[in-house]
Amino acid sequence: MTDIDLLSQLRIDPSQREVHAKRRWPWLMIAAILLLALAGGSWYLLWGRVVVVEAVAAAPLNAANADTAVLDATGYVTARREATVSAKVTGKLVAVPIEEGDQVSEGQVLARLDDRDVKARLQLAYAQLDAAKAGIADLDAQLQEARRDLDRQQALSARGATAEQTLDNARTKVARLRAQLKVQRVRIEIAEAQLHIAQVDLANTIIRAPFTGVIVAKTAQPGEMVSPVSAGGGFTRTGICTIVDMGSREIEVDVNEAYINRVKPKQPVKAILDAYPQWEIPAEVIAIIPTADRSKATVRVRIAIKQLDPRILPDMGVRVSFLNEQAEPARRPPQGVVVPETAIVQRDGHDVVFVVDHKRAQQRSVTLGQSYGDLRQIESGLKIGEHVVRDPTVELTDGTWIKTKSSGA
Repeated sequence: MTDIDLLSQLRIDPSQREVHAKRRWPWLMIAAILLLALAGGSWYLLWGRVVVVEAVAAAPLNAANADTAVLDATGYVTARREATVSAKVTGKLVAVPIEEGDQVSEGQVLARLDDRDVKARLQLAYAQLDAAKAGIADLDAQLQEARRDLDRQQALSARGATAEQTLDNARTKVARLRAQLKVQRVRIEIAEAQLHIAQVDLANTIIRAPFTGVIVAKTAQPGEMVSPVSAGGGFTRTGICTIVDMGSREIEVDVNEAYINRVKPKQPVKAILDAYPQWEIPAEVIAIIPTADRSKATVRVRIAIKQLDPRILPDMGVRVSFLNEQAEPARRPPQGVVVPETAIVQRDGHDVVFVVDHKRAQQRSVTLGQSYGDLRQIESGLKIGEHVVRDPTVELTDGTWIKTKSSGA
């Protein structure tokens, strides 16, 4: 075999090269896909689980923090003494000499009803009483005459100058007149009672203020019918006006039952009306109503306003802060730092915060102290100035990559 034949045997057939290339192509594609998947997984592990959080710096706890609010709540100004005034009898209004905003005194006339029918009944009662009194005078005169006749008959009977029957008739007449006189006295009492009822009915046509206060609503006008009960198919008024004793104003708030242990009687309170957000009103807890609202899981608290002011109106919205009692001068200065209450979460039964540490979340166990409104004291486990995640989510764990969108003190 010549050298030329050997070289021809070593030459690769182009058709075979094409077959081998086709066989390698799917394996190259699979390898490329695996490399891309591996690279994507590595990127996700390193950067894909970045959690965007809001961070806040731990602030020092000082005397100012210690005397701030331990709890915030919202409520309304209420008047402890408020009444919707109505008439005791059904009648037509002829006068309502009041308007909203009027200051009225106890006993002042608020309205008058048509009293013509009542006055007529009063005159009838007077006449019936006069007739009863006149009847008793006539019976009394007849009784005196019957007694004198009885005395004469008894004297004649003693001498045997009169019949026994005549004496018995005289006695019977005296007894009958005595009974009639007793009945007439009862009739006088009935007439006097009827007269008193008529007088009361006449007094009921005049509606007076039950206490000193301010008219906040006028709900009836002259010419309308009023009644103490609803009647007339909705055409009869049941109230004439609403009066409020402005001296009885106080604040009522609903406190979540989970935090009611932070509220005590006589506890100082700072109140701020929604209408005057820059005005702080000193107040004090009156009482905690000993019952809970199961539908809202709240407990009602009554708060006294120490400085009443004309600007404080019933039903105004108000925000209140329940304050700590003033610190004693000799008390040890407060220790630790404060962070938002929402920054503290439970992990495996422990209280923890997540500290921002070079773009990673560092889980750290802390010892909790007292609450100051929306802030919570951290006695140990955290230093002043360290930034913590304000609202850590369930996905946030120790070592998670984080990106802070804001931070502050």
